[in-house]
Amino acid sequence: MNSITDILTGTVKGPGILPHEYLFITRDNRKNRIGEFVYYEASIDDETRKIVGTINDRRLVRNLPDAFLADPGIPPSAISSLIGLEGDALEIYEITVETIGYFSRKLNDFVNPRIPPTPGDRIYLASSETLSEMLSPKRIGNNGSAHIGSLLTREPDEVPVVLSVKDVVSTHLAILASTGSGKSYTAGVLVEELMSPHNQASVVIVDPHGEYHTMQSIHGDPQFAGEDGYKPEVKIFTPDKIKVRFSTLTEADVKYLLPEGTSEKMLHFLGQAFRSMNDQLKAEGKRDYLYSYYDLRDHVQKQQFGKEGENAGDGGNVSSIQGLLWRLDARFDRPDGIFSATEHIPLQDLFRPGRCTILQLSDIEQHEQQVIVGTLLRRVNKARVMTVRGEADKGENFLDYPVFTLLEEAHRFAPAGASVVSTNVLKQILSEGRKFGVGIGLITQRPGKLDQDVLSQCMTQIIMRIVNPIDQQTVAQSVEGAGRAMLAELPALTKGQAIISGVGINTPVMCRIRRRLTKHGGTDLDAPSEWMKWHSVGEHDKREQDEAPYLKPTSDKKREKIGNIRI
Repeated sequence: MNSITDILTGTVKGPGILPHEYLFITRDNRKNRIGEFVYYEASIDDETRKIVGTINDRRLVRNLPDAFLADPGIPPSAISSLIGLEGDALEIYEITVETIGYFSRKLNDFVNPRIPPTPGDRIYLASSETLSEMLSPKRIGNNGSAHIGSLLTREPDEVPVVLSVKDVVSTHLAILASTGSGKSYTAGVLVEELMSPHNQASVVIVDPHGEYHTMQSIHGDPQFAGEDGYKPEVKIFTPDKIKVRFSTLTEADVKYLLPEGTSEKMLHFLGQAFRSMNDQLKAEGKRDYLYSYYDLRDHVQKQQFGKEGENAGDGGNVSSIQGLLWRLDARFDRPDGIFSATEHIPLQDLFRPGRCTILQLSDIEQHEQQVIVGTLLRRVNKARVMTVRGEADKGENFLDYPVFTLLEEAHRFAPAGASVVSTNVLKQILSEGRKFGVGIGLITQRPGKLDQDVLSQCMTQIIMRIVNPIDQQTVAQSVEGAGRAMLAELPALTKGQAIISGVGINTPVMCRIRRRLTKHGGTDLDAPSEWMKWHSVGEHDKREQDEAPYLKPTSDKKREKIGNIRI
């Protein structure tokens, strides 16, 4: 049951260590938990305001004597009652509060008046009704809202936590968590909200592990249908359907895809070939010409001079050119490869309002995954820039709506301390994308391995359980919104619990992630159950039935030769 009124819980003692902190005294240990919200009252502009703050520390300043606690068989309350004291009369706690400010309905945000409380002022525990009005910038079901969960320090669903989709998309998002903490589950909740009738978003999910295929159930689910006839789409591109047009690759992309050991001399000739080809296209007025790998190969071949073999002399470059061509052919001259002369997925097939597109990259080599993401982000960023500036016609560079891309395993595409082709385009979009409606969501289990410039530009953070000390330190250095005391709670969070901070919410909160409407695809396999299932009678009979067509009868003479071997 929701609280109807705010509860008197303590009395102000005085200022805390930091300028924006204060201390209060209370006997109530259970309600005054880390992350809970309290307030004192102050007169501002002839109006009484509730100055809200978050509890970030507590300590016991007076307790029952140790002798009362020494015998676990005798309750301390029984001993204290013998001498005329109530059980909790000697327990006093000092609580540290970090001031947030009063909530302005006009601004729909908190304003810090910098009026400290006076010793002796009353401290109230904010009611659930009060917090529901203050904490979230949106209400459930409103246009631009994303209902993620509820306040962790209250009963489930008592205080909803609702993000502002506009702020999440325009200023970018990071979901950070250790393995098994629920980051993919949380991302699924967010996608459900984005695809709901009150958002109808344009979303692409880059899925390196094939975890998001269950989002397909959104397609045709009446829970996501709108009264105006809206029905969301989910489109999955499997690895065999993913193509990258060769002419969208940059010189840096091609160099990155070459194997280790490619000499500087070979890279020099490759650069010369790119410049020669571009100069020729420009001279012929074919700047937008869809050149193929073989066009580039021809320009590499043209640079070869000298003779092959022992009489080649000192001036030839045959070995370098042939070595470069061999490396290029191994990567790009493959009929089943992802690089094509003319094909690629049109942006309008990837991004469309009301559509969630999932790019499954699970069977694609990691360097190619990085190039796919780099080219995709370059294309969509270019299209949005040209469209916003009025430079795009109705062709493939015309994209007249904002887009949002979720990158699972983001540390693959912007690793710390490594030169990867997708990192620079990510940095560009994260710093400039808000002006052109290109939003990015990064999901990673190893924030310590993610480029810090990339992470620091995500202005909304959903942080779940993190145990690794390096990852904890990275989060503390990169995330400005959440206080240090709240971040200290990260190792203690359980599955499905998160700290949410940043511009997508009015103030940092500890959140319990809501249940998904769709099935989660990232659950771990139960190995013992699978082993037992393999030995079951039903599975044994099924295997024999499946193997039967391959067990061809053999002649007696052949059977004598092979003995008891089954073919």
